[in-house]
Amino acid sequence: MVNLGIQSQCDEALYQLGLNIEELEEMEEDAGLGNGGLGRLAACFLDSMATLGLAAYGYGLRYDYGIFSQKIKDGHQVEEPDDWLRFGNPWEKARPEYMIPVNFYGNTEHRDGKVHWVNTQVVFAMPYDSPVPGYKNNTVNTMRLWSAKSPNNFNLTFFQDGDYINAVLDRNHAENISRVLYPNDNVVEGKELRLKQEYFMVAATLQDVIRRYKSSKFGCRDPIRTEFGSFPDKVALQLNDTHPALTIPELMRVLVDVEGVEWSKAWKVVVNTCAYTNHTILPEALERWPVDMLKRLLPRHLELIFEINSRHLEEVAKKWPGDMDRQRRMSIVEECDGKRINMAFLSIVGSHVVNGVAAIHSKLIRTKIFHDFYEMFPEKFQNKTNGITPRRWLLLCNPGLTDVIAEAIGEEWTTNLDLLKQLKKFGSTTKFVQAVQRVKQENKMKLAQYIQKHHNITLNTASMFDIQVKRIHEYKRQLLNCLHIITMYNRIKRDPSASFVARTVMIGGKAAPGYYAAKQIIYLINSIARVVNNDPIVADKLKVVFLENYRVSLAEKVIPACDLSEQISLAGTEASGTGNMKFMLNGALTIGTLDGANVEMMEEMGKENIFIFGMTVEEVEQRKHGYNARHHYERNPELKQAIDQIQGGYFSPNHPDSFHDIVNILLNHDTYMLLEDYESYIKAQDQVNELFKDPVKWTQKCIMNIASSGKFSSDRTITEYARQIWGVEPNTIKLPAPHETPAQEVAAAAPSAAPPKTK
Repeated sequence: MVNLGIQSQCDEALYQLGLNIEELEEMEEDAGLGNGGLGRLAACFLDSMATLGLAAYGYGLRYDYGIFSQKIKDGHQVEEPDDWLRFGNPWEKARPEYMIPVNFYGNTEHRDGKVHWVNTQVVFAMPYDSPVPGYKNNTVNTMRLWSAKSPNNFNLTFFQDGDYINAVLDRNHAENISRVLYPNDNVVEGKELRLKQEYFMVAATLQDVIRRYKSSKFGCRDPIRTEFGSFPDKVALQLNDTHPALTIPELMRVLVDVEGVEWSKAWKVVVNTCAYTNHTILPEALERWPVDMLKRLLPRHLELIFEINSRHLEEVAKKWPGDMDRQRRMSIVEECDGKRINMAFLSIVGSHVVNGVAAIHSKLIRTKIFHDFYEMFPEKFQNKTNGITPRRWLLLCNPGLTDVIAEAIGEEWTTNLDLLKQLKKFGSTTKFVQAVQRVKQENKMKLAQYIQKHHNITLNTASMFDIQVKRIHEYKRQLLNCLHIITMYNRIKRDPSASFVARTVMIGGKAAPGYYAAKQIIYLINSIARVVNNDPIVADKLKVVFLENYRVSLAEKVIPACDLSEQISLAGTEASGTGNMKFMLNGALTIGTLDGANVEMMEEMGKENIFIFGMTVEEVEQRKHGYNARHHYERNPELKQAIDQIQGGYFSPNHPDSFHDIVNILLNHDTYMLLEDYESYIKAQDQVNELFKDPVKWTQKCIMNIASSGKFSSDRTITEYARQIWGVEPNTIKLPAPHETPAQEVAAAAPSAAPPKTK
């Protein structure tokens, strides 16, 4: 409604029907089709591509059950199915006329000089289309999600046995492919179903793209295109992490086996069409699929990968003759620990551009993770710092702040976020400062009402809202936040009459169901909250809230109300982060490490407007060798007291042993060096307290944050992808609305420009 420019009209129309639009919005289910930042980033990118007038499709899977719904019972996370489709999805349209067959299993036969993939099992991919409107430009792109459908024919062997029931049930196996989203996006469990999902999406999407390419008549006299030399000029495929990496062998299979294109020509088409974005630094998140599984599920693709690897290693040997160790390091097929296919290496070799998602991340890719490949293909490597759409993350979720900004500088910033720089001159204006303060207070009161209703906790809205919302993972260091909460609690208990800046600490996020340490962290947060919130000495000075079932619709309430944003991952572990940008755009100050996009945020706003603490990437490298967490535990009394309380059952009196594993992680396996950064973190938090005592200075820094957010628009990110990777130019031309007469009709007979390339 925002992008179509009809929000107020819909609001008014529903009001006249006696309905409240906000109540209706509350009822609508979130489409939980991603694990967190990566899925949300894709949604921002789709919004920007439509707003920039790019002819683009977003492809994914239409999971029957999205990311699980999180319930907290007795402090523990309990997962419940997210049946987001139970009332249907009014925004989608099924397109059975474009249903596509996808093959699995079988074997290969070499005959007639060709390879045939035979004896396969077929599953159909049914497309469901959702419109993605651009912002007030009458452009509507499509997000196409695939759902698995069983073939119509029954398994006749069951019928011969008279077993009709089993014949029907057998169909369910096929449809299980799109049944549920894997809730773990950073440890590949080697599950066959996950590999099936990845290939299912890739195969259906490529058939769809090739069908559209063949039927496009422009510049071709044939009834259908048969020549693929111009394919990269018309199509760009952006591989969002390694999950769609099978695009590379699948496109080779279609070109070589089906279309009869010669290998070297086909390989050139594949490389020039595909580009790969790496979204993570954590080694366990780089997919490696067992060769045995690929051989069983996708036998032809394994043959193609072996051939791609063989030719790739020949090139490596030419460049570095005799360097067998380099060949081993750069092989797509890993030999240690059972043969595996490294999907990141396959993505690099088969793409013409490889990019990271923040300057520091792209540097780490070049110098560490993929250094060998950077030495071989330096021209492939780029950086594209992530961004967020200002339409959702300011215009929609923070209408109060939107109005204040529009009153000061107009409304053009919604499609050109750099214009927010004009707000810098208002930082010294009392009226503007007060307007920003008023909006923040209103947003805090709204969030407090929500928490009162859903958590039965009364918040002090004059307190600092200190918020950390993201997936629960050790590298994101929610435990460091816990140590600070315990330190604050102990300081209040030590001297209850001392002056203390009141805080409400909110932590939210889901832990992967099989990730024991992350689930223990959630239990610890809730255990700390139970003690702190029920201590009469602490009263309103400190409150702790775990935000149950964190999701996009809850983020839209939380982010506008935040005073302090926690972005505290160990330097060199977060690729970019986008939550940090959302908080910045909505006028929160950030406490963070020099990690991910925090580095560029600091460069944009100036280091005086952000609270930076902890080691740099270089210092982490230096100190991790011989690092001793116990050294910090022994010499810092506040840290020691906090850890001893966790160990001794202070926060879990009924089960004193509950958190021994967490203490063991902190003292003996402190991989993410929390204890090394603890002292620096506490000092930075003390600086936060000092500044919060001066509301005017605090708000002036908030305004500097908002005014410096321009770089972090996804419009800027997508413009860079379009120009530097896809070879297309964004345009800001507003198309005529359906009810208007297009001026172009007059010139309909005139020759037109080449049709835009499809991303």
